Amino acid sequence: MMNSDHLKENNQPFPLVEKEMFRNVIGHFASGVSIITVTNNGVDFGLTASAVSSLSLEPPMLLVCVNQSAGTCHAISAVKTFTVNILKEEQKDLALKFARSNTDKFDGVPFSRGELGNPLLKNTLAQIECQVVEEVTGGTHSVFLAEVLKAHASEGNPLVYYRGKFGQFKQE
Repeated sequence: MMNSDHLKENNQPFPLVEKEMFRNVIGHFASGVSIITVTNNGVDFGLTASAVSSLSLEPPMLLVCVNQSAGTCHAISAVKTFTVNILKEEQKDLALKFARSNTDKFDGVPFSRGELGNPLLKNTLAQIECQVVEEVTGGTHSVFLAEVLKAHASEGNPLVYYRGKFGQFKQE
């Protein structure tokens, strides 16, 4: 039985799973695809993310996990707000564009400004505007716990990410 210190009965630590094994196994978890956007000092930032989860209904909260090496992470830390833009199944190219580093991600992308001043990408499945209430570190990522201030959803089907590839959700 594992205790909270991750020690075996003989006080030796349990070995962590190898990085490649973890990547392979966690890839079996299908997730939706979103683009996290934020504006800091007049500069728009954004990145593609699948590490987004509902956290609480009372109050309405969600969490997002962002790699600390990303400019978007630093911008969220500074302004304490962000928007989650949930992508439709036909927006794979948009997901790929925002997944690339060091590019003008917003070039040619239609968007408006939300109430918090962050980009709301047009024609997405949903937009969720958030205010950060806590930031914690988990390995290489910052985990932002945030209250949902505004939310909007449209009709359509989500873009799905599974085993390193984008796909479609099939309802039965």
